[in-house]
Amino acid sequence: MTFSITATDGQGRFGIAVSSSSPAVAARCVHLRDGVGAVSSQNITDPRLGARILDRIQSGLAAQAALDEVVSETPSADYRQLVVLDARGNSAVFSGEHTLGTFAEGRGAGCIAAGNMLANPGVTQAMCDGFQAATGELEERLLAALVAGEAAGGEAGSVKSAGISVVSGHGWRDTDLRVDWHDEPIAELQRLLEVWLPQRHDYVVRGLDPTVSVGYGVAGDDR
Repeated sequence: MTFSITATDGQGRFGIAVSSSSPAVAARCVHLRDGVGAVSSQNITDPRLGARILDRIQSGLAAQAALDEVVSETPSADYRQLVVLDARGNSAVFSGEHTLGTFAEGRGAGCIAAGNMLANPGVTQAMCDGFQAATGELEERLLAALVAGEAAGGEAGSVKSAGISVVSGHGWRDTDLRVDWHDEPIAELQRLLEVWLPQRHDYVVRGLDPTVSVGYGVAGDDR
């Protein structure tokens, strides 16, 4: 049903890329918090769990301890798959006994991937390998990981949604792109990213201090 990668660039940015046969996967699975880390709550998703794990990390627990604590107090944990990366680079994965189909995890420097209902167990490690081999912005490397996962087999069925989200310490997701229903969602996500990345910094500047913005890039803006 889902494959995802959670990663950092080592410079304070955290992000998640995810794809699924379900609609609007990124709206439910992605949880990011500046200076704290990232969680993907997937499989039979409970979106509440991401915030609970990030709360534990923010209170001082490392990724594994935060994950263990939330799992222990969640009666439905056996139906969940949770992927965690904290700001110190610690990572953890939980796949409950009712995780769907073939499931697996992959690990690499600054990244961790996991999935369920996979075409084969090698998909998630291919994602981490793709992330590590890629260059450029964190968003571009996350996309490369999704492409690598899809090329390795991806989900057992056709994927229909995908997303990339990143936080960079500004107080909001400076990248938050979603394809909620599409026959080729990863390819469409790539197209969106090509449109977004050249403008991302301008939108950050406008949010932080519009008085220094060089313009808004829309009809009628004649500054």
